[in-house]
Order: sequence, then structure tokens, then C-alpha cells
Amino acid sequence: MIEINNVDKLFGTFRALDTLNATIGEGEFFSLLGPSGCGKTTLLRMIGGFDTPTSGDILIGGKSMAGIPPNLRPTNMVFQSYAIFPHLNVFENIAYGLKRLRLGRAEEEARVKQALAQVELTGLGPRMGNQLSGGQRQRVALARALVMRPKVLLLDEPLSALDKSLREQMQVELRHLQRQIGITFVLVTHDQYEALSMSDRIAVMFAGQIAQIAEPKEIYQNPATRQVADFLGGMNFLTASELSVSGKEFKAVLPGIGPITGHLSGKAISDPSTAMIGIRPERLRIVWEGENAEQMISGKVVDRNYFGEVTSLQVSIPGQDEHLSVVETNDFGADDIPTGSEIRLTYDRDAFIIMQS
Repeated sequence: MIEINNVDKLFGTFRALDTLNATIGEGEFFSLLGPSGCGKTTLLRMIGGFDTPTSGDILIGGKSMAGIPPNLRPTNMVFQSYAIFPHLNVFENIAYGLKRLRLGRAEEEARVKQALAQVELTGLGPRMGNQLSGGQRQRVALARALVMRPKVLLLDEPLSALDKSLREQMQVELRHLQRQIGITFVLVTHDQYEALSMSDRIAVMFAGQIAQIAEPKEIYQNPATRQVADFLGGMNFLTASELSVSGKEFKAVLPGIGPITGHLSGKAISDPSTAMIGIRPERLRIVWEGENAEQMISGKVVDRNYFGEVTSLQVSIPGQDEHLSVVETNDFGADDIPTGSEIRLTYDRDAFIIMQS
């Protein structure tokens, strides 16, 4: 549905986007994920026609969008601010964009009613814009975009203004809506969990470049670089005294841990001396008293954070410069481990990965 070909964007001497290439499939939920200032909103605005590339081209449905203004593109955008007109009711807000199409009254009403049903606001047409909750305003903004029947819906952090509970509810509903109507969604977000839970594929961006494009599971389990690994969920990075890489497998000796094996994450290692060995915090587990494990690590808890269902521990390991982050569910008593405790850890043999730094 969307092809991004060698796209650059300069603002004066500042390069906001640097030779981007990507394709987005028809009916796909695609997320642009990255920190503030990485260029994700700039790219979204260029797909929508609100900004133009300095060089390169963007195609939608096989047609170049060069010179085509936003109102003539098969796209519609839901902005972060929603921009609901407070002096208009819900029906009038949703119907606002239809006026330029000069539809008959019956067709206009039918489209608005369909859009209201899609976002589960049936019956709220007469309610004024200034009488809506945050979640209702977000749904009206979605309905206003959907009523135009775009081939691509562009979403610029549409859930960022909602509280945590409503945000999580709307994530589920937005994904359900996308599956129901089947059009292409392109979402901009800086929230890793939002991208992981909603997307078919994710493009992770840093400093105007795409670091990795992959499905959520692949991008989490096999990050291409340390930067991607750090941004998605956190990663323990370990110092090796010995390291050998052969194809997609590696062997290493880690001070304080011992000999390990693991697999390649991302591209082939071009320089083993700068490669990083990592393990996700949840892949490390506490060995409780009375338990045995084939491989064990001894360490000391130097910090702990209680998060309700889980406790995050920072564990000092002899021979490692950085503390190990360990996440344990509190069903097993991790919340009862005080700072200063000596503990033992174990890990799955396939838990270690190696990537280029």
C-alpha cells in the first residue's frame, strides 16, 4: 500500500530523515516507534502530504504522491490533539469533512451513522463536543477520519493524552477496529508497549534513520542493535573474557557467570571486539532455597522496585561492571527479598543473544 523510497528531509542544515526505505502492506497495522525527535512524525506527515520530502518519493497504491496535496490523497490523519469543535455536536463534527464532497443528506447521514457504529458511539450524535470525555473525543476524532473512507489512516500518538487505564482500553479497541474495517493503519508512538501490543510490524527509528523493521516478537527477541534492545524493554549487557562467533551461533566466557552459548541477533557481526552479549531481565530467574539448577549465578541485591505484579531487582555480579536487572513475578515471593540479600540466579540456555553495538 505504501512505498517509501530513498526519502530524505532537511530543515535548513538539519537532516530530519536520512535515506529512508520501507514498505507497508495493505491492511497492515504498522507502527513508527522511537524517541522524541527521531523523525517519526515527520515521516507520517510526509505520507499524509503535510510535509514534502527533500529528495526521494512516497507511493500510495502504486502511485507517486509527489505534488499531491493532503486533501487529494487516499489518507486521513488523527492528530494528537483531536481538534474536536466544541461548538458542534458529535454528528456535525464527524460530518464536517463530508461537506466538500457534496453528498446528499441521506448519504451523509448513513456515513456518519456507520462511523458512529464503528467506534461504538451510536446514539451520541446530538451530544456537544464540549460535553465529551477524553475517550469519547478520541473516538469522535477516529470516526471523523473513518467517515472519509481513506485507504490509509495515519495516527499521530492519538492515545497520549489519555490516562493509563483508558489508554490500555483504547489500544485494544483500536486494534479491534483496524481488524474489523481492514484498512492500513500507520501509528506514531514513543510507547514501546503500545507498539508491541498493537502492531503487525514495527519500524524502530533513531536520529532520522530506521534501525530495524520486524514483527513485534522478532524485534523484541532479536533486536538488531544495542540501541534497539535498550529502547524495547531493557536488556542486560555483559562483559566477556572470551568470545568466538561462528555463523549464527557464539560461545563466550562471562566473568561471574561462566561459559555460555547463544545465538546471533540481527545482522552478522562485523567486528567481534565491539559486539554486545545481552539477556532480557525476564530470562533470569531466582533459584529459591531447596531448588537446583544446572547453571547458577551468585549475586547480591543492591536495589529493588516493587511494581505490584512484579518486582525488579538490581543484582551485583562479581566480574561484571553493570548490575543485572532481574524481573520476577511476586507470586514467587520476589517482593520479600530485601536489598542486601545474597541470591542465586539461573537462565535458559537459549536466552543469551549477541548483537553489533
